Amino acid sequence: MIKEIMANGFAYESNGSVYFDVPKFNDRHDYGALSGRKIEDLISNTRALDGQDEKKSPLDFALWKKADESHLMQWPSPWSNGFPGWHLECSVMSTKYLGKSFDIHGGGMDLKFPHHECEIAQNCGANGESESVRYWMHGNMLTVNGRKMAKSEGNGFTPEELITGNHKLLEKGYSPMTVRFFMLQGHYASTLDFSNQALQAGEKGYQRMCAAIDVLETLSAANESTADVAALTQRCFDAMNDDFNTPILIAVLFDAVKVINSAKDGKISLTQADIDALKFLFTGFMEDVLGLVREGNNAQEGNDLSETLMQLFIDMRKEAKQNKDFTAADAIRDRLKAIHVEIKDSREGTSWTYEG
Repeated sequence: MIKEIMANGFAYESNGSVYFDVPKFNDRHDYGALSGRKIEDLISNTRALDGQDEKKSPLDFALWKKADESHLMQWPSPWSNGFPGWHLECSVMSTKYLGKSFDIHGGGMDLKFPHHECEIAQNCGANGESESVRYWMHGNMLTVNGRKMAKSEGNGFTPEELITGNHKLLEKGYSPMTVRFFMLQGHYASTLDFSNQALQAGEKGYQRMCAAIDVLETLSAANESTADVAALTQRCFDAMNDDFNTPILIAVLFDAVKVINSAKDGKISLTQADIDALKFLFTGFMEDVLGLVREGNNAQEGNDLSETLMQLFIDMRKEAKQNKDFTAADAIRDRLKAIHVEIKDSREGTSWTYEG
């Protein structure tokens, strides 16, 4: 890709390194279009830094860097032993696996400039495709109780900690679908603030939606309709067509919940076509689009089955020990340990934990 960019006149070699010529590229294209930056403002705001004397312009960025002998990354190239620039790595990967143009490129809001701006310039400089990416989706920052989530703040938690509740800032754990539902209540381009109060509100909202789906299964059809279910369906499509506006979509789904509960209370009537349309609405948008899989009774049944099966293993091990068949008892323990289930004996009895 570097050779292609150089052949098209948008890069130059300097002391074994290769740099992208941003001003020259900007003469023919709009460098900064994605982020809304103007090259004149960028140049006026730059300052002299050490090690910049190899560049023609302070805005130029490395496509290939010559490595000194102590550098860990070193590969041979026509210009020097060295390594590719990090902007270039992303352009090469995307074009290799997705082609010269593709639909969606994600990333954090902080990568819009300069990283993604440089990717666009490289792709265009190599392939001549001015719009190599059709849609850019930049996710915004996460905060916790109003403060930026950061390692230095000590307020970052992993998905596993969110689910188990094993973190000092969490009052309890939340199911995977509750966490997903909570996050989808914020637009991907908006800041999302985690707090126990917000997570618990999300948990109640998700449970309310699931309860309405259960009610939907019990409704009897009427001959005439007094609800406009078709309008709800169209609003769901409109929300997703509006830059993946999941908060609006969820708000419309809650309007559908109100319709279901009103039908249950006899305040409105629904035909069989209405009921089928509402089932499509929740199956299509809640499950297929948002990926919110029902937890409800099936999850509880799964937990009950796990407890029953583990008690069976514990009883078998206890019986083997009573019969002085310690080989069998140890085999049960070791087989369970192999699948990350730890058996612990104490005065109160035998317990188990799953460490998967």
